[in-house]
Amino acid sequence: MSPLKRFFLSLFIIFMLVVSSFLLWISNRYVVPIMMYHNVNYTETPKLNTVSPENFEFQMNFLREHHYDVLSLDELVEKIKKGRRISRKSVVVTFDDGYEDNYTYAFDILKKHDIPATIFLPSDLIGTQGFLNWTQVKEMFKNGIYFGSHTRHHTYLPDIPEEGQKDEIENSKKIIEGELGKEVKYFSYPIGGFSDQIKRIVKEAGYAGACATNRGYDRMNKDVFELNRIHFGDKDDNAFVLWAKLSGYYNTFRSLKNPN
Repeated sequence: MSPLKRFFLSLFIIFMLVVSSFLLWISNRYVVPIMMYHNVNYTETPKLNTVSPENFEFQMNFLREHHYDVLSLDELVEKIKKGRRISRKSVVVTFDDGYEDNYTYAFDILKKHDIPATIFLPSDLIGTQGFLNWTQVKEMFKNGIYFGSHTRHHTYLPDIPEEGQKDEIENSKKIIEGELGKEVKYFSYPIGGFSDQIKRIVKEAGYAGACATNRGYDRMNKDVFELNRIHFGDKDDNAFVLWAKLSGYYNTFRSLKNPN
């Protein structure tokens, strides 16, 4: 073999080793994407936390057309805790804040595509202008929508003392459970803010897990009390973007923020 052929053969072998190493590394970084929504509504100007009903329909239809395994949050957490195998095309759908348009626009779309979702409620804002009321919450609950806690007043927890944190975390759970007659197992940190102390209070309050935004230090979502989620909005309006964000590797390459 000539020196030139040996050179190119060596380059090819090195290339294959690098590619194989990368594929092995990335294959162990899969994380079930947890989709995060806020408003599903029409706006005159684009808003970060709002997705139009048409785009929300497109995104939910994408999940069904491409045969994603849409898990409830409870199913995901149980699989993580028990170390069970999870399909590489799994996804979870969640909403923060309990806005009324979740009922007006999102509810029918979720029912149409038979998609389980979890909506995190700030308990003391329910029934006020712009938010769901308890009649709507109960109807959605009877039709496959799960509800978790998002504090009492949508309070940024790192900014208040421990007693206030306990009140927001513990009593929001009790209020929602009192209305639904069902255990509330999951919590969502408003604006994603938490600390070790806040996580401890959430655990002691009896929750089985908690969601953040893109805050924290656990990219792999092994800690079920700081589950990272992926924001979806009106800009996610084509198949390529959805495929990338739902690939299971999005957490590996995006930056995570300090939790508090």
